[in-house]
Amino acid sequence: MAVDAVYHVSSTAAGGGRDGEVVSETGRIALELRPPVEMGGSGEGSNPEELFSAGYAACYLGALRAVAGQQGVSVPEGTTVKVTVGIGKDSEGGFGLTAAIETYLPGLDEAQAQALADGAHAFCPYSKATRGNIEHTVTARV
Repeated sequence: MAVDAVYHVSSTAAGGGRDGEVVSETGRIALELRPPVEMGGSGEGSNPEELFSAGYAACYLGALRAVAGQQGVSVPEGTTVKVTVGIGKDSEGGFGLTAAIETYLPGLDEAQAQALADGAHAFCPYSKATRGNIEHTVTARV
């Protein structure tokens, strides 16, 4: 699949990676990173999984709105997307990620909400980039 990118942004990590800092070229992100307590760290900073879940949730909500618009469906007020990213040891001796995507579409019927959530998963660039690489679950609540 070819991509004609219209926007590029860079971030630079320094220090120890998970125990260091990360700064975006715009300067809008400038964070201290620390491993979470569950991975032996202090948990007193952000971490790559937290950053990934934030970006994924925002992108997915945009995809949900685009898919709904294509179908002529109004996205209800109060709609949210929560992406929970997990990290743990994989079967190959390294580490892997999981993503649980939960959409909340108040006022829609359950089948329509799940269809929109599944459509957003097919459309979202984060979902496309990780498809076949991490385990995803997609659920809709109404």
